[in-house]
Amino acid sequence: MKYRRVGRSGLKVSEISLGSWLTYGGYVEQERAASAIRKAYELGVNSFDTANVYERGEAEKVMGAILREYPRESYVLATKAFWPMGEGPNDRGLSRKHVSEQINSSLKRLGLDYVDIFYCHRYDTETPIEETLRTIEDFVRQGKVLYAGVSEWTATQMQAALGTADKYLLDRIVVSQPIYNMFNRYIEKEVIPLGEAEGISQIVFSPLAQGLLTGKYDSVASIPGDSRAAKLEWVKNGITEQKIDAVKKLSGIAREHSLTVGQLALAWILRQPNVASALIGASRPEQVEENVKATGVELSEETLSSIDTILNSVTE
Repeated sequence: MKYRRVGRSGLKVSEISLGSWLTYGGYVEQERAASAIRKAYELGVNSFDTANVYERGEAEKVMGAILREYPRESYVLATKAFWPMGEGPNDRGLSRKHVSEQINSSLKRLGLDYVDIFYCHRYDTETPIEETLRTIEDFVRQGKVLYAGVSEWTATQMQAALGTADKYLLDRIVVSQPIYNMFNRYIEKEVIPLGEAEGISQIVFSPLAQGLLTGKYDSVASIPGDSRAAKLEWVKNGITEQKIDAVKKLSGIAREHSLTVGQLALAWILRQPNVASALIGASRPEQVEENVKATGVELSEETLSSIDTILNSVTE
């Protein structure tokens, strides 16, 4: 396993991180989740990700229970807040009230004294950035949060947060968690350049496009009716015949390098120096074993050019 620094901080994370979105606490029973987490740790993964909203806290409980088996200093754990956790008007967003209550609730569910990274899970148009950043700063001073991050914020929103932090001498955000994969490259235009200039790393989610980039689909019609892709409309809508054909072509390039198409997709992401880690989901330890083999894989300019030719032929 290789490790990369997170932004301009001294924190280092494994090039592959393990998440719990749409898996632990819901779709995957606890014992299978435990096996995947333990296998990841065994293989050198030190970066783990969850959020309060994942199965309304159940994912945090599962992940916290397993990680407590290991020395606290040996892993990096992230959680998040923004999305509704109740029906009340203050049960969502990034207000001092909601963020404070959710960080404390997350720590109770995790059974830990602190989280390494706290993400603002989305941008809150109704709360001043200063209020949110001051609240996170308070938790940093209390030792309950070590680093601040954001998820799916635009470059403009992050720039505003940096300006506010500098104005009031608050801790800067050091990490961003956007979606990034071969079929969703929007961060290359503004988010990555900002990250490179301002010392903000990317820990990206959905690197395999919700399983599409594993090559498991022969056609849209072949998607199993009981699969997550079939049950979640937004996932199914992102799978097209054109993308499936592109994955088949990418599989040929992967075979030339003795890789699976999933490993190729992860190596392609990790070609970006500003990406600190690719955040995978896994319901079985075998999936973790396969994905970590992408670390250390270097793709030549010729190979990257061939990949771009395939990707540029795909239109939304």
